Amino acid sequence: MSMSGVVDLAAVKAAGEAKAKAEQARAEAARHGGPAAVPPSALVIDVDEAGFERDVLQRSAEVPVVLDFWAEWCEPCKQLGPLLERLAVEYDGRFLLAKIDVDANQMLMQQFGIQGIPAVFAVVAGQALPLFQGAVPEAQIRETLDQLIQVGEERFGLTGLAVDRDADGSEAAARPVAGPYDALLEAAMAALDAGDLAGAVQAYKNVLADDPAHPEAKLGLAQAELLSRVQGLDPQTVRKNAADNPSDVAAQIAAADLDLVGGHVQDAFGRLVETVRRTFGDDRDAARLRLLELFEVIGPEDPRVIAGRQALARVLF
Repeated sequence: MSMSGVVDLAAVKAAGEAKAKAEQARAEAARHGGPAAVPPSALVIDVDEAGFERDVLQRSAEVPVVLDFWAEWCEPCKQLGPLLERLAVEYDGRFLLAKIDVDANQMLMQQFGIQGIPAVFAVVAGQALPLFQGAVPEAQIRETLDQLIQVGEERFGLTGLAVDRDADGSEAAARPVAGPYDALLEAAMAALDAGDLAGAVQAYKNVLADDPAHPEAKLGLAQAELLSRVQGLDPQTVRKNAADNPSDVAAQIAAADLDLVGGHVQDAFGRLVETVRRTFGDDRDAARLRLLELFEVIGPEDPRVIAGRQALARVLF
């Protein structure tokens, strides 16, 4: 799930030029009364080589464009594609999904240096970024999209597309409200009170299996999993290992867990941001994903989480 690195495309502009073009596009739209709302069906488009500059590069001045490289014969693509399409509608215009058939667009596949599919990239204000390859879990895809959207907003002011959910009569596009989950949430709390962390984790997962974005269940699961991880750890040993082995990612992750449980929120975040900054590949992903899990423990609106996400974005991009 590494988001590090930049694809070198001849058509991609420098960051400063891209930002200027994004601002110019928004100003032009404002002079014409603002951007027109699009129907949910317009949030997923098919793109080919001929329309790539118009449909991707130019549109990326308005909204982050996620590229899904796929093929009809690719079985994992058949799992990932519908998931990305559903998320494009659920995210309500905060990103645009562009689907590219690699069999019909070999040049684009070569330009992006793709070795296997499914492969997912993003273009933000003209700049291309690799997101992930293969059919990865939905939770990780959501985390990656959230980071992408944050970078688009903070670096380029991309606020996304206005969506008219009634334009194509798609009630199915609106996210269904699931529940209620009172009994499951009460069971989770009872398990926590009894010290049954495994039972609490399972109860929260039962809620999220039906409603993956349920805020109380997400928070509860993150907290229960954190408590499970630190249970039985010797704080003195963990902290000594982290101090003696600054390049040991597992040691830094364990210490960050203890930092958070001990109330040292900023220390935990700072430790993992620094670990992400100086690592690569699987080690970087492990530190980044644990940091995202700790963000869930505190909650997305907490100023420390907001600052932590900004710091993470700076070391990733």
